[in-house]
Amino acid sequence: MADVIDYQIYGNDMQLVEIELDPGEGVRAEVGTMTYMEDGIMMQTNTGGGLFSGFKRMLTGEGFFITTFANSGTRKSRVGFAAPYPGQIIPLDLAKVGGQFLCQKDSFLCAAKGIDIDIAFTKRIGAGFFGGEGFILQKLTGDGLAFVHAGGAIIEKNLMPGERIRVDTGCIVAFSPSVNYDIQFVGGFRNALFGGEGLFLANLTGPGKLYLQSMPFSKLADRILAHLPTPSSTS
Repeated sequence: MADVIDYQIYGNDMQLVEIELDPGEGVRAEVGTMTYMEDGIMMQTNTGGGLFSGFKRMLTGEGFFITTFANSGTRKSRVGFAAPYPGQIIPLDLAKVGGQFLCQKDSFLCAAKGIDIDIAFTKRIGAGFFGGEGFILQKLTGDGLAFVHAGGAIIEKNLMPGERIRVDTGCIVAFSPSVNYDIQFVGGFRNALFGGEGLFLANLTGPGKLYLQSMPFSKLADRILAHLPTPSSTS
């Protein structure tokens, strides 16, 4: 059983989620996402499930450790986690979505203690290392609250059975495990050179819930870098 936590989301374009913990309750988060914590909150950083879990996270580009913030005091205390770039925070009540959800490796922010956070190795994971930004998924399992972050605007879709949508791999935030997914190479010489949308798309087929983002961090970073002056232009 996951801890039953209360929360409040602050802000519009640069959001923060504040988690209120009763004595003994805790929340797990990616290292570096915590903004503040009140008296009584204790931090414990570990691999999130043994050495094997830590090495799996490293192999997919994640950090080796994950941090648990637990209320060891005698009264309610709060801890805040900030989104890493402009966008919005999505609360996921896993008990209401079948007990499991998949999310992009960069979108997970935090979850109630008792939620299992794992890398979703699949038979298609090999394609992920070459598919645009890399299609590596994390699996959230449990019956409590988890929070993921979307860059830019959030687009929520509920796919009907057999309904399909093709998406830029970097624009996927999270989806239910009932959604079937695969990576498709966008063929054609002109598509590869001039398409501007990347060489790989994700095929997502319903039924199930799907969250998309309009501005993944990879695209934001590419656009910023494209407008930075080159060393030769500043000399």
